[in-house]
Formats: sequence, C-alpha cells, structure tokens
Amino acid sequence: MSRHAGMQQDAKPRAPLWGWMAGFGTADALLDAARKAHDAGYRRAEAYSPFHVEGLAEALGSRRTHVPAIVFLGGLAGAVGGFFMQWYAAVVDYPINVGGRPLNSWPMFVPVTFELAVLGGALAAVLALLIGSGLPRITHPVFRAKDFDLATRNRFFLCLRSDDPAFEREGAARFLDSLEPMRRIEVPA
Repeated sequence: MSRHAGMQQDAKPRAPLWGWMAGFGTADALLDAARKAHDAGYRRAEAYSPFHVEGLAEALGSRRTHVPAIVFLGGLAGAVGGFFMQWYAAVVDYPINVGGRPLNSWPMFVPVTFELAVLGGALAAVLALLIGSGLPRITHPVFRAKDFDLATRNRFFLCLRSDDPAFEREGAARFLDSLEPMRRIEVPA
C-alpha cells in the first residue's frame, strides 16, 4: 500500500472568481436584496438595473464622494490662475496707462476670472468622474456573466464582489440563494 493511499485527493482547482451575481425580476426584489446584503456586512456589493431605482444607493450603503470639493478646488484654481494671468500682463509684463486708471483695475479682470473658474471646475469634475469611476475601462468582469445583457432590458442584478472583506465563496453563494433570486451566476475573474 502506498504511503499516499490514505490521503484524500485534492478537488479540481477552482477558477478565479470575481464574484457572485443574482438576477431578480423586479426593482423591489433588488432593493430588498441590496438592503439584506448590506445588513449582512457586504460593503462592496454592486447593483445593476435597466433604470434608476429610488433608494438603491442608500440600500447599498454608498458614501458621499469628494467630487464637490474637487470641483470647488478646480474652480478656485481656475479663478486664481485667470486673475493672476491678467494681473501679471497688465501690471508687470506690459503696463499701459489707459485714461489714468490704475494698472491693477480688478473690475476689468472679473469676466475672464469667472470664465476660467467655470472652466477649471468643469475640467475638475470630468477628471474626478473619470478617475472615480475607474474609466476608461474597455471591459468589465460582469460583462462575461451569463444573462448580464438583460440588465439593460428587464432584469435586476446584485453582485457580491470577491474582494469584499465579508466575501467567502460558498457563504456568499448560500447568502444569494437565500434571497431567492431568479438565478445565481458565477462571475469569472
């Protein structure tokens, strides 16, 4: 008898898993499932829906973003930069006395300063959106999940990600099954 005969053979290695996804038929079922997932400790759960579901973000425990502060700082940088650019040109680089007015006549700097504040805020908002959303992203693991194309038509999905601290492969699968979805889908990494 071989010395390894008593050892149990290892099971087939499992494929890397990005998460588990459950499909629901109604927005209310998705909302209820999202609340239960958050209450169960899943903090990185994601929901996909063909239209906006009121209260879904709160049910998933979404946090406030830093986008307003980033937009404010971008607008402030644009305003300060615009004012400084005009002041430097009119006072330091090429001073011209027009009609006896002072060189640093701030009222004439207001329109350009305002426009550059708006431009700076808009550019900061776009950059915050792209960086915060992880864009540009050509593909996403959930796109490979079976039936995920229905998320744009008539199906509602809740995805528990494997990088969530509360995620455990079999436990997450049992949890999703307890929510009684139409279908539970494995999302490969």
